[in-house]
Amino acid sequence: MLMKDHKDHLSRFWFIVSNALPPIGFFLYFRHRKAYPNKAKSALTSAMIGMPLALLGGYIMNTFILD
Repeated sequence: MLMKDHKDHLSRFWFIVSNALPPIGFFLYFRHRKAYPNKAKSALTSAMIGMPLALLGGYIMNTFILD
């Protein structure tokens, strides 16, 4: 019988933070990759989703809003 480890789940707060600030997501991945692989995978996925969003947001901000 497999027991579900409740610590191997990334909280919503850290998911949103790692999405908004991708370097924090990468840090969480490297910190938890051996002990908590599911938590690390969630942090990495969120950071990888946040990278293009940050680039797109920066482009839109520089081109249209700050021009």
